[in-house]
Amino acid sequence: MLGSKFRFTAGAAVLVLVAASSGCKSNTAPDTSNYKAAINTYYAAHPSCVWQSPVKFPAQADTSNDQQTKGFDALTDAGLLTRAAQEKKRFLIGSKQVNNYDISDTGRSTWTPDQTQPGYGNFCYGHREVTSIDSVTPGANQNGSNTATVNYHYDLTGVPDWAKSQEMQTAFPNVQTDMAMPKTATANLIQTQAGWQLSAN
Repeated sequence: MLGSKFRFTAGAAVLVLVAASSGCKSNTAPDTSNYKAAINTYYAAHPSCVWQSPVKFPAQADTSNDQQTKGFDALTDAGLLTRAAQEKKRFLIGSKQVNNYDISDTGRSTWTPDQTQPGYGNFCYGHREVTSIDSVTPGANQNGSNTATVNYHYDLTGVPDWAKSQEMQTAFPNVQTDMAMPKTATANLIQTQAGWQLSAN
């Protein structure tokens, strides 16, 4: 009798352990798949774009200023902008040649408007997708929430042909950097009630 009672108790203990082990595998479990998902989710909503901050169109640039025109001209050659030459008169000192740029019909399908600033936006060309989690350093913040510093490799996915051109990469060094191999980065994550999330700060 005692033996059967012992076997029942031991069996129940095993079931409790199995249930506890299964319960640990929640959406907030600190495993590499959740880190990967958190990083991918963040960058799906934060694609790589040609300018570091939104730009307003129509825009005008002095033809003698290569720094102003080379990015616009690369986008024009890619079919995303239109360009029109104009002579701009200046008070007392004659005139200067300028180019007027605006978004083309083709460009509008690629243009990402800034919802907070009418007329402003960017041309975006892909987003990060994690290929491997290389190392994780766990920690905690001042509020007691779990944190993790994650080093990872990634590829840039969804890159259109226009972003791959040499002219575009010369005009926009950040595009060239994004296309370079290998791609490694570090992300700071925090565990919330909704799961692991990337901290932009």
